Amino acid sequence: MDVLHAAIRVDDVEAMKAFYTEGLGLERSREFERNGVTNYFLAGESDTEIQFKYGEGVSAGPSPKEGFDHTAIAVDDIDDAVDRLVADYGGELKEEPTEFGDVRVAFVADPDGYVVELIEE
Repeated sequence: MDVLHAAIRVDDVEAMKAFYTEGLGLERSREFERNGVTNYFLAGESDTEIQFKYGEGVSAGPSPKEGFDHTAIAVDDIDDAVDRLVADYGGELKEEPTEFGDVRVAFVADPDGYVVELIEE
């Protein structure tokens, strides 16, 4: 058994693609349309994916964070990642980089308001 992907509804798909691909280095793994909804998948080095759902009638809603806490993504340089995501890709710093034992973590909201935990080991 394995986790395959998490799906989130997005409003500004181009901003979200830039945040996750250019800002975090994830890559498009596949894309398809079904019943007027486009499904865009991103992956890193593992097979686990993030799925963006968007199209007519699909909305992130008034509070995209409600009921969804965060997605965790590994980064090589947390300070650089935080700086780039906030300055260049519409991210909002939620929690400064902090050390927890062997790792450093920070929390940044993406352009649609979903929180991403950045982890540097």
